[in-house]
Amino acid sequence: MTRDAEELLSRIRSIPYGHVTTYGDLAPGAPRFAGAVLSECEDPSVPWQRVVRADGSLAKGERQRELLEREGVPFRGARVDMRAAWVPPLDPETDDPSK
Repeated sequence: MTRDAEELLSRIRSIPYGHVTTYGDLAPGAPRFAGAVLSECEDPSVPWQRVVRADGSLAKGERQRELLEREGVPFRGARVDMRAAWVPPLDPETDDPSK
């Protein structure tokens, strides 16, 4: 796994329970890179369900919706209510919450 992929997975792990972020937030200018990394990842510690499209739609359909609903993520119809649930992911190199 590349360093960029490892950093991306670390950022995904930082998304708080009950919230989401977007592929574009995780990899500005390269949202497909984020999708490719997630599609290859089988690590159960990565909360993949918390990554959605910029418009709040789900890439993984009903399974993703079920997991997000269990976390209390609000929806507006078929899409995540991005005003209520979106948070930018932490950048582990610049956003250390312990400091």
